Amino acid sequence: MVQEISDDLPEGKEENAEETPIIDLASDTFFMGQAMRQAQKAYLAEEVPVGAVIVRDGSILARSHNQVETLRDATAHAEMLALTQAEEALGDWRLTDCDLYVTKEPCPMCAGAIVHCRIRRVIFGCADEKGGAAGGFINLLQQPTLNHFSEVTQGVLEEDSKTLLKTFFLEAREKKKRGGE
Repeated sequence: MVQEISDDLPEGKEENAEETPIIDLASDTFFMGQAMRQAQKAYLAEEVPVGAVIVRDGSILARSHNQVETLRDATAHAEMLALTQAEEALGDWRLTDCDLYVTKEPCPMCAGAIVHCRIRRVIFGCADEKGGAAGGFINLLQQPTLNHFSEVTQGVLEEDSKTLLKTFFLEAREKKKRGGE
């Protein structure tokens, strides 16, 4: 799609068509696509396919995917691993100017960590009505009694996220029926 350049740009903001980016790399869709790549890595490792990236100032600080089975650690969710990576990258546990992109709505454990790290914004693909803690089952990310709340955007690449999860669980059920091959 060609973007029409207006002649009415504010003074001092002149630009021409060659300087206008064709793709906005800072868009939610781009970063959620990066989280989807992580979810696909989890799928290939036979982990629940959830991926996460943490972004600050348009740059990815952390990338991770679920590794519960691989690490034999119930806390090794994509979000938890990405939070730890981002904290290490910044040298601080406070991630106040960072955004988290995750393919599935965070669970209560992850939402608690997100609040404690003070993530500015959480963008997720598909909701989890049974266990989501960003508005699906409960909303810990915007709980008024907590010391921090995150802005929430849901539904970015929602169908892609749902399809990957549904495929994973369908295959897992079929594998179980066949005797766990």
